[in-house]
Amino acid sequence: ARVILQLEKQIGADNLAAVIIEPIQGEGGFIVPADGFLPAIVDWCRENGVVFIADEVQTGFARTGHMFASEIFGIEPDLITTAKGIAGGLPLAAVTGRAEIMDASHSGGLGGTYGGNPIACAAALASIDVFENDGVIERAREIGAILTERLTSIQQSDPRVGDVRGHGAMIAAEFVDPESKAPDAALTAAVAKACIAQGVVVLTCGTYGNVIRFLPPLSIGDDLLNEGLDIVAAALAAA
Repeated sequence: ARVILQLEKQIGADNLAAVIIEPIQGEGGFIVPADGFLPAIVDWCRENGVVFIADEVQTGFARTGHMFASEIFGIEPDLITTAKGIAGGLPLAAVTGRAEIMDASHSGGLGGTYGGNPIACAAALASIDVFENDGVIERAREIGAILTERLTSIQQSDPRVGDVRGHGAMIAAEFVDPESKAPDAALTAAVAKACIAQGVVVLTCGTYGNVIRFLPPLSIGDDLLNEGLDIVAAALAAA
């Protein structure tokens, strides 16, 4: 309700062409929206003739345990942007949308640097076949269950671990001051540095720089995943 009030009073529906949002924030800290948030925004957009665009560059293609994160929240975007997982590492990006929007552009008016690369397109077709037929979506959920179980186990014994959140193989842990619960960017950076020194590449994110995000390959095995989490746990214990 607060967001819609802001859109109406500070911007005005007549001045707004589109709302673009990540169904689960990436760089912002893997923020999962509250139940009902995205459907309410979509409904408002439809009522006011505003295009709703889902940025699924990071969340798309099985990462969250669904082919697209929009499915988790029961929404159908007017446009969706994708990249990253679409071609298994080859450079490719895509915009997909309702026909009346995609067909509205003049000839040659819609394109992209990597859009026509035939090798990347072939890789995308092969990758999509794997996503749909080789159990990768289910594997993302299994990875998420392992990540969540291990991280919440650490959280129960270490008050410096704040929120643990996410969907599928897109899980994050916040690091906080144990007394005030304020974001602890220094601790987060120290843990990340120690992990990288041991060969586990982790990335920090979030508005306050106090979130470590876990985005393991969907092809990772349980042994390697747990070995990486062991190193994360040891790095936190030593920090």
